[in-house]
Amino acid sequence: ASRTVPFVAKAIGQPIAKIAARVMAGEKLDSFPPFKRDLDYMAVKEAVFPFSRFPGADPVLSPEMRSTGEVMGIDKDFPAAFLKSQLGAGMTLPRRGKVFVSVKESDQAPIVPAVRTLVEMGFEIVATGGTQRYLAEQGLPVERVNKVAEGQPNIVDSMIDGEIDLVINTTEGWQSLVDSKSIRATALEMKIPYYTTAAASRAAAEAIRTVEPSQLEVRAMQDYYSAN
Repeated sequence: ASRTVPFVAKAIGQPIAKIAARVMAGEKLDSFPPFKRDLDYMAVKEAVFPFSRFPGADPVLSPEMRSTGEVMGIDKDFPAAFLKSQLGAGMTLPRRGKVFVSVKESDQAPIVPAVRTLVEMGFEIVATGGTQRYLAEQGLPVERVNKVAEGQPNIVDSMIDGEIDLVINTTEGWQSLVDSKSIRATALEMKIPYYTTAAASRAAAEAIRTVEPSQLEVRAMQDYYSAN
């Protein structure tokens, strides 16, 4: 709540923390004017992590707080707001190139829409064994690439050679997490956008498909508030 409440307050232009404090002090909640809920814009929060400052650090998340702050992307629709949040966090989504996909079994079906969108945009897709077989069964053109443990050339070699422009990698279980550590570290070193959930991958694919970065609109927060 220490980070979410300020984000929501900034997103809707209302002093939520101040109101909460006054309510705790005894004032009635219904004494404050109601918030307008039908906002005509979207706000997306993205965490900023310090991994790039620590070579060799593993960017996988854990229960401990590892972010050094957040940025907010705000726009009239979700894809544009999401893209702004990524740019604010220092991540530039590619407009073309090659995407590496390796996901846990439970994410194979949910990841199909994102991969299909990227294929339709002209991206090449490479994937490890199980993911490649599943995506191919869905009629998607996918090239198989070796896992690190399967010998060279493997996916890390391709990343180091500059052949990979986007990474989608979800894991399940400790062994899978350990196996993908070198992929995460290489993505960090090579500054390759890296997504670890199916939901974020779908959002990224949709942002790439629908938003032209050069056309993003810059507006003052007050302009969004006043429009509502």
